[in-house]
Amino acid sequence: MNKSSVPDDNNDDPDNINYPSGEELEKLRSLLLGPEQEQIRQLQERLDNPELHANDIGRDLPQAIVMRSNRDDRLKTALMPTVEGIVKASVKKDYKIFSDALFPVIGPAIRKAISETFKSMIQSINKTLEQNFSWQGLKWRIEAFRTGKSYAEIILSHTLLYRVEQVFLIHKESGLLLQNVKAESVVFQDVDMVSGMLKAIQDFVQDSFRTKRGDTLNTLEFGELAVWIEQSPQAILAAVIRGIAPVELRTVFQNALENIHLEKNEALESFAGDTSPFEAVKNQLEDCLQSQLKAKKQKSSFVLWILLSVFVVFIGILSFFPFRDHQRWTHYLEELQQIPGIVVTSTEKHGDKYHIFGLRDPLSNDPLKILKNARLDPAEVVFRLEPYYSIYPEFMLKRIENILNPPETVHFEIKEGVLFSQGSAPHHWIFETRKLARLIPWPVQYRDDNIIDIEQKKFDKLSERINKQYLLFKTNASQYTFEHKNKLREIVSDIKGLLQLARALDKNVHIQIVGHTDSFGAERANLRLSRKRADNILSALIAKGLKKDNFSAIGIGEGESSNEETNENADENSRCVTLRVIISDIQN
Repeated sequence: MNKSSVPDDNNDDPDNINYPSGEELEKLRSLLLGPEQEQIRQLQERLDNPELHANDIGRDLPQAIVMRSNRDDRLKTALMPTVEGIVKASVKKDYKIFSDALFPVIGPAIRKAISETFKSMIQSINKTLEQNFSWQGLKWRIEAFRTGKSYAEIILSHTLLYRVEQVFLIHKESGLLLQNVKAESVVFQDVDMVSGMLKAIQDFVQDSFRTKRGDTLNTLEFGELAVWIEQSPQAILAAVIRGIAPVELRTVFQNALENIHLEKNEALESFAGDTSPFEAVKNQLEDCLQSQLKAKKQKSSFVLWILLSVFVVFIGILSFFPFRDHQRWTHYLEELQQIPGIVVTSTEKHGDKYHIFGLRDPLSNDPLKILKNARLDPAEVVFRLEPYYSIYPEFMLKRIENILNPPETVHFEIKEGVLFSQGSAPHHWIFETRKLARLIPWPVQYRDDNIIDIEQKKFDKLSERINKQYLLFKTNASQYTFEHKNKLREIVSDIKGLLQLARALDKNVHIQIVGHTDSFGAERANLRLSRKRADNILSALIAKGLKKDNFSAIGIGEGESSNEETNENADENSRCVTLRVIISDIQN
């Protein structure tokens, strides 16, 4: 039997047993109880952290309130004392917050109740007045029947006389005018000053007298004029009234102010001086321009009134047509004075005809056409208009275009008495225009700095391209080869175009053919070689139809080429022939 298989008697001793250490027990505990301990820790953190607890309640509270409210009214009963206490405390602290929030709602509700009460009162008055059988009462009853209004409303309409002449919409906090409307034929010197004075008067009353909090100025009276003031949390509506207006008119003003407050609440709260958002409320303010006139009493007899009416109608018919013709004539003269190129110096009337004296530019509109549009008889008007040339810019440009006959690519413009031309044009037109422009009496100066000379542009481009051309030669070679033919063909084409443009531009063109060599060899031999190269290229150009008078050939030996492209490989590229275009003006 193997010795290692014999059990060790020492293992039965309890003192020799190896117990696990504390670290090992902790690992075992973590493996067995770790997830549950993490959950317990998170739950404890939610209980101990008020912010997490509040978030949980805020997430579940709306759903809990809905579920509880659907079940019974116990939650409503429990919250009612608390909500009432909050509202009372808020109102006691500052009632203006509630009044501002409820302003657009409470106003219409109150007025509806007042309207129903007033309607009931009108019905009562109507029943009382139905027993009135006087002549005046009978006429008013007939009018009530004819118009469909109640008898009491007709009585009120005949006892009131007023007119709303102007309405101001003023920003409450700043006192700046937001919008203003006025009735026809009403003239005010400065509407901004009026709005500022209204705000100043209200502030003066509040600061100088012991007024209760929330009290406002409602009415101002100045002789026949009265100013009625309605206020909202953000705006003031002030109406200037001449005469005695009914109290119901305040309802119109209140309705307009409430509608404006509802539509432009954000613009009113954020107002910083820009009144453009309040252009849209002008129609609502114009609805406040109401008026009511008292009917004149009729004291004359019925027959006399008829006769007087017939007479007035007859006189009106007799005076209508002359008045209408006079109005048309006046409007026609005003329109005629505004037409460019027509100057009316005087007008006269001889018999049945009007005579017009003045001046007329041939390019101006025909006054006869305007006369027909004014519905006047051309046979009744005699024109005595002398011809003249107006300096109206539009007319001057037409005359200038007729004289200078510019191409479609040229545009004229007159600025401060100076004629500017822009665009592109042929050289001969530019040259001739400079001479013709001196003969134009106005404008006094002509500038063509921005005109592009088409031929000159082409000329400069060809000249630059020829100057950049160069023909390379092999070492000690002076004859051009087959490789040079394509480039020579291109050079000949450019030179012919350059010479043709030079004649159009009145310029002399001379082309110098310059031969070059590299630095190898004797100086005198290189000079002869460079001259041979230049002569050979000249001969080739002449053989292709170019005149010798326009060329000269020189050799400069080892002199550097003038072409930028030859500077990269100095020795190799110096074995070449270059061209130099020399330009001069033709002397007249």
